[in-house]
Amino acid sequence: MMKTAKPVVAITLGDPAGIGPELIAKLLSQPGITDQANIVVVGDEWVWQEGQRVAGVEVPTEVAESLAGVRSRSDTGRPAFLSVATINPDQVEIGQASADCGASVLRVLNGCMDGAKAGEVDAICFAPLNKHAMKLGGLAHEDELHHFAEYLGVDGYFCEFNTLGDLWTSRVSSHIPLKDAAQMLSQERIVAAARLIYQSLQASGHPEPKVAVAAFNPHGGDGGVCGREEIDIIAPAVQQLRDSGFPVDGPFPADTIFLKARDGLYQAIVTMYHDQGQIAIKLMGFSKGVTVQGGLPVPITTPAHGTAFDIAGKGAADVNATCNAFQIATRMGLSQWQARQRSTATH
Repeated sequence: MMKTAKPVVAITLGDPAGIGPELIAKLLSQPGITDQANIVVVGDEWVWQEGQRVAGVEVPTEVAESLAGVRSRSDTGRPAFLSVATINPDQVEIGQASADCGASVLRVLNGCMDGAKAGEVDAICFAPLNKHAMKLGGLAHEDELHHFAEYLGVDGYFCEFNTLGDLWTSRVSSHIPLKDAAQMLSQERIVAAARLIYQSLQASGHPEPKVAVAAFNPHGGDGGVCGREEIDIIAPAVQQLRDSGFPVDGPFPADTIFLKARDGLYQAIVTMYHDQGQIAIKLMGFSKGVTVQGGLPVPITTPAHGTAFDIAGKGAADVNATCNAFQIATRMGLSQWQARQRSTATH
C-alpha cells in the first residue's frame, strides 16, 4: 500500500476531567482538517465519545489497530482512532484533578512518544493536561517537558516555546522559584535558547526569523546600577550569537521588548524567566497561544492554556489555541517527515 505524503500527527485527548476531549472533537469537526495531516487520535474510546457529546458534534473516524499502520492508510480523509484503555468512567470526576487522570495522560503520551521513536509518528499535539494530576499519577519531573526529554533520550538543551501567531518566545529558566532565576542565567544557556528558537522557527516555515533577547533587570540594568547580568552575561551571549551569524539583537528592557515584536521587528524573543514572557503573550492573545516543546527529536505542541476545570463538561471551551497548536505540529511534522525521507534517499 502506498504511503501517504502527509505527516502523521498523533493527537491526544488530554486530561479526561478537563476540556481536552471537547477541544479535540471541535478541532476535528472542522472542514478540511484532514487535508493537512494523516491524523490519529489516541485515547480511551469512552472519553472520545464524551468529548463529542459535550462539543455537540460527531466526528467519523477509522479504527487503527496500532500506530505502525497509520502511515500506510490509503484514505486519510477521516482521522484514525487508536483506542487505548487507561481509565474507567467511574474514575473521573469532571473538573477535578486526580491521580487516575494524571496516570491516564502519562500512558497515552508515552505511547505516542514510543510511536515517534519508532518513526511511526512525525508530530504530537496534546490537549491540555494538569501538572498536579500528573504528579499524583506518577510524573517524576517538574513538568511534562522534562518527562518528554528523559523519555526521548535528549541530552542537549531543551526548553518550552510559547507562541502567538508569528511571535515565538523561549526562556532561559522555566518552572522554578523566581528567587532562583538569576542563578540559571549563563552565556551558554542564552546562546542555546536563541539558537534553538531560531532553528525551530525555520522548521515551522519561517526561513529567516529575527531574534530579540530580553534583559533581566529593570531598565536593562541601567548600566550596572540595577544589576550586572546584562553586562556580564546577556550582552556577551548576544555578541557570540552575532559573531556566529545569527540575526540576534539585545538585550532590550523587558517592559518594551514586546512592543518591538508587536510591530513586526522580531519574530522571536528570548526571555530570562517564565513570567517575563508569559504575561505579555497571554495578554496579547490568551485564547490563541500555543506551547511548543523545543529541543526534542519530535515536534510536540499543545494549547498554552490549561484544563479549565471550571468550564469542563459545559461545551464552552474555545478551540482557537488548539487549532493553532495543530497547525504548528503539522508544519513541523512535515519538516520532520521530509527530513527523514531525504535521509532515507541518501542511504
